[in-house]
Amino acid sequence: MYQRTNRLICFLLTFALLSSSAFALTTKKATKRRRAASPATKSTAAKTPAAKPVVKAASAHHPVSRLSRLPKKRIVFSPWNVPTFADSTEGDSVDGEDLAVRRAAVQALGPFNGTIVVADPKTGRLLTIVNQKLAYKSGFQPCSTIKIVASLAGLSEGILDQSTHFRITRRRGIDLTEALAHSNNAFFSAVGYKLGYDRIIQYARMFGLGEKAGLNLDAEQPGELAGAPPADGVGMMTSFGEGIYMTPLELAALVSAVANGGTLYYLQHPRSLDDIQQFEPRVKRRLDIAQWLPDIKPGMMGAVEYGTARRAGYNADEPIFGKTGTCTDGRSPTHLGWFGSYNELGDNKLVVVVLLTGGRPVSGPVASGVAGAVYKNLAQENYFAHAPANSPVALVSTQSCCALP
Repeated sequence: MYQRTNRLICFLLTFALLSSSAFALTTKKATKRRRAASPATKSTAAKTPAAKPVVKAASAHHPVSRLSRLPKKRIVFSPWNVPTFADSTEGDSVDGEDLAVRRAAVQALGPFNGTIVVADPKTGRLLTIVNQKLAYKSGFQPCSTIKIVASLAGLSEGILDQSTHFRITRRRGIDLTEALAHSNNAFFSAVGYKLGYDRIIQYARMFGLGEKAGLNLDAEQPGELAGAPPADGVGMMTSFGEGIYMTPLELAALVSAVANGGTLYYLQHPRSLDDIQQFEPRVKRRLDIAQWLPDIKPGMMGAVEYGTARRAGYNADEPIFGKTGTCTDGRSPTHLGWFGSYNELGDNKLVVVVLLTGGRPVSGPVASGVAGAVYKNLAQENYFAHAPANSPVALVSTQSCCALP
């Protein structure tokens, strides 16, 4: 029995060794056949008997060959042609501006490529415009700031009120306050479809879009309103502002009307001592929106308190109301970051509109942080603790003031 077991083990070991040798021989022959069948290998073998001389020759006579072995530089395509950072004060004329406000705005904007418009909503007076060249251009897509127009239009037409819930998922609906605070596109798309193209354009025009916001501002160009519904539906007009081009001045005038209870002023920018002394507010039209403002203010404050504009810095003692906007403007093309806002601190309300242009670092939340810094800088100077300094001498300056640090 013992001998029979040993013979069986020896037989198995011998069979395994023979199988291994046969497999190795088969693999070696297959490798030779593949090499012989390869024309590239034949050509290389015929022309290049050894690898070392080839490397040496390439290094000595063909430096490009050596460079080709280096990692190639990665080219990242960007659809945005406008830089994110720039000197946004270049070319500005600051004569007649409120220097305290301008300093606060320039410091808040920092290196960003953008514009800041600060206005007195009680008079329509422009206290400063940082980057006037950009502010006077013919407009950019308003992104989600158009939701201010959509809200007021929907309220005026009876389509919604503060308690109206629109279903945005199978199991969830939200109201106007939450939709404004979080800038919900599905909610405002539904508002747009209920309004229809004609009423959207009617209210946009009534609120000053598509026309010059300023009075006697020769360099200002008006925005534009769509001549037909967008190809992808009117809901895109009331959620992203598609088909509409709005200027920072137009948004400043609209937000001023929200802040003062419904008066759409012509924006005026005094440029001399005589202009300041003779300044008088000029009303463009009265908007019948006072009854709807309590419905949209909670959402505009909610944006700052817990929504898309948290970077503005919520302070219950110094409330800020605003609406962000983020999208890509295809006409430029550039990425956009909007924030239209106003504060309520005693009688000294200010409207601050920020528009940032550039690449991915630009967004509505970032723009809200810039606006928040403007309010903060002014508060640190006790600007809101007393009446604004309206001395003509204080408001007239030279070009040397307030350059970007």
